Amino acid sequence: MAASNDYIELSFSLSPELIEPCLGLLIGEGIEYFQEEENKLHAYIPDSDWSGEKEKEIVELLERSFGSPPVFTVRHMADKNWNAEWEAHLQPIEISDRILIVQKHKTAAAKEGQIVIEINPKMSFGTGYHATTRLMLRQLEHLAIENLRILDIGTGTGVLAIACRKLGNRKQILAVDNNDWALENARENIRDNDTENIQIAKLDAEDDLQKILSEPFDLILANINRSVIERILPSLQRMAPRSLLMLSGIMIYDEPLLKKLLKRSGYTIVRAVYEDEWLSYLVAPSTVNTC
Repeated sequence: MAASNDYIELSFSLSPELIEPCLGLLIGEGIEYFQEEENKLHAYIPDSDWSGEKEKEIVELLERSFGSPPVFTVRHMADKNWNAEWEAHLQPIEISDRILIVQKHKTAAAKEGQIVIEINPKMSFGTGYHATTRLMLRQLEHLAIENLRILDIGTGTGVLAIACRKLGNRKQILAVDNNDWALENARENIRDNDTENIQIAKLDAEDDLQKILSEPFDLILANINRSVIERILPSLQRMAPRSLLMLSGIMIYDEPLLKKLLKRSGYTIVRAVYEDEWLSYLVAPSTVNTC
C-alpha cells in the first residue's frame, strides 16, 4: 500500500503559451501543486486521489479545451523523493524591491530594506514561483496591514501569513488549510522565519467557514482556485460583512465571471493587479468606506 504522503506526478509537454492555461484548468480540477519548466508542466496529486477515472476526467477536460490533450506521463513519487526534487529546481526569487523569497539552506543577497522570507516548500503551494503568490505578496506590500486582523485561507507554505508579519502586522493572524502536509510545512516555515505568533489550524474553507469566521477579521486572504472562491464568496459576505478580501488563483479569462459574482455578492473592486494570465483583486463590501 502507498504511503500517505506519496504523490502522482503528471508531466505535460506543452508550448510555453499553453502552460498557464493548462495549469489553470488543472487547478480547477483540485490539483494544487506544480512545477514549471521550459515546455514542461509538472502537476502533483496525492496518490490516494489518483485513479483511472481521474485520469480520464483530466484527458477529457484538456481535450475539450485544447482540441486534443497534450502529451503527458504519469509517475509515482514516494514521499522520500520530494525534497530532492525541490532542491534541484528552486532558486531565490525576488518578488519586488521589498520582498525576497529564499529556499531554506540557500543564500541570496538582499537589497537594503528588503525583507527575506525563507521557505522550505515541500509539497505546499506558495513558493513565490507562481504568479498568484507573487500577485498576493505585491498587493500586501502596498496595503497598510499593521493593525489588521488577518485570515489566510488555504495557507499552503504559510508564505502570505509570514509576509504579513514581516511587513509589520502586529495583530492576530490565523492561517488555515485542510491538508496535513501543508500545515506541517507552514509550521516549519513560520518557525524558521521567527514569526511564531501566527495561529495555524486544520480547517476547510467550505465545510468549516462558520467556525473560521466565529471571530472577526479585517482582511481575508484567499489564494485558492476559482471554483472554491465562487462557492464561498456569498458566505464570506454574510459572515464577514465588513472584511476586505484579497483574492487570487483566478485566470484573466474568468475575470468577467468574477466581476459579476462580486457585484452580485455586494463587493467593490479596490485594486486589480495582473501577471501573465493571472489576476489578483483586493475587494471591499460596497457599504464599507476604504478611504
